[in-house]
Amino acid sequence: MEPEEFDSDILRQFVLAFKKGKLKPIVKSQPVPKNNKGPVKVVVGKTFDTIVMDPKNDVLIEFYAPWCGHCKKLEPVYTELGKKYKNEKNLVIAKMDATANDVTSDHYKVEGFPTIYFAPRDKKNNPIKFEGGDRDLEHLSKFIEEHATKLSRAKEEL
Repeated sequence: MEPEEFDSDILRQFVLAFKKGKLKPIVKSQPVPKNNKGPVKVVVGKTFDTIVMDPKNDVLIEFYAPWCGHCKKLEPVYTELGKKYKNEKNLVIAKMDATANDVTSDHYKVEGFPTIYFAPRDKKNNPIKFEGGDRDLEHLSKFIEEHATKLSRAKEEL
């Protein structure tokens, strides 16, 4: 319930709407970006479902905090990663400030920063957490190539 105006009538209406199942949850969200055409898509609470949970695309999502030193160090690497895969039609490289936006799926647990998940297009409720590797271009690329459902780029020959 939004706390702007609070009196007994508003509370009664709220409880009745709740009992009827007519309430929509309040999602903490930054404003939706007007221009989201960069190599790394910005996700906010209101766009989490349309970008990350989109069944047409694989999505690599970084949950970060603006004050986090590890996140700041990762930023240029993550931008390079976005540039590397920018021509992939079915792959989105995305990031979300997890301190200013609600994650609307319980399958994406954020307990530290940065937290990175790969959400395959056909398994949005079973994302794969990036763990154990260096957060550099090589390891993140390998992680994507390993889990992507379809990449248009030809694999490089040895």
